[in-house]
Amino acid sequence: MLQLYDASVQSRLLLGTARYPSPAILAEAVRRSKTEIVTVSLRRETAGGKAGGAFFEMIRALGVRVLPNTAGCHSVQEAVLTAKMARDVFRTDWIKLEVIGHHDTLQPDVFGLVEAARILTAEGFQVFPYTTDDLVVAEKLLEAGCRVLMPWCAPIGSAMGPVNPQALRSFRAQFPDVPLIVDAGIGRPSHAATVMELGYDAVLLNTAVANAGDPAAMAEAFALALEAGRLAHAARPLEPRDMAVPSTPVIGKAVFA
Repeated sequence: MLQLYDASVQSRLLLGTARYPSPAILAEAVRRSKTEIVTVSLRRETAGGKAGGAFFEMIRALGVRVLPNTAGCHSVQEAVLTAKMARDVFRTDWIKLEVIGHHDTLQPDVFGLVEAARILTAEGFQVFPYTTDDLVVAEKLLEAGCRVLMPWCAPIGSAMGPVNPQALRSFRAQFPDVPLIVDAGIGRPSHAATVMELGYDAVLLNTAVANAGDPAAMAEAFALALEAGRLAHAARPLEPRDMAVPSTPVIGKAVFA
């Protein structure tokens, strides 16, 4: 079981709900992924008017927990206001906190992120901060009251996979007791398996599933990859070697005259 603030979940996959071809395909992807948590943007929900309300009703009918996010916010004030509105709309203290600092890479504004996290945790929010793999920023977020960290492995929607595995490995080693969810940049199930092999607790996906040729099948593929990666981490995989090692012992083999 994975403990995230006041919730215990079995699934290690968190699924985004944006950019799916249709609500029906989204619903099928959620079912086949067996996720227990989905992220929903307040902007996505409120912009649709009556359609937005119907969308949320569909999500609720799936029986999953909603993690609202502050996607698209570029300032502390905007992120805090959006979080407060999301709490009223979705009736939850959970918030995935995004404060974007760079328009091209969508890299977080880590200074604004820490400030917003401090404000929100003081007001009773349970913050899931989308951050970089910077260890100092992570320490500041924990000091601000966050109990979960969500480092990226590549820019949002890039599908590049882990661009700096050593940084992710160091991040995991530095915070062995903190739930860590890799958020952003994963494009293939093999990428998800890789970060789980590094010891991460979960993965959050959106674009890689929503934009796939068959989103529902891809959601299931990611769920299986996460399970494989976690099992592999627990089994302590063999580390790479710089020389060949025979799999068959050479001592004691038969000698023919």
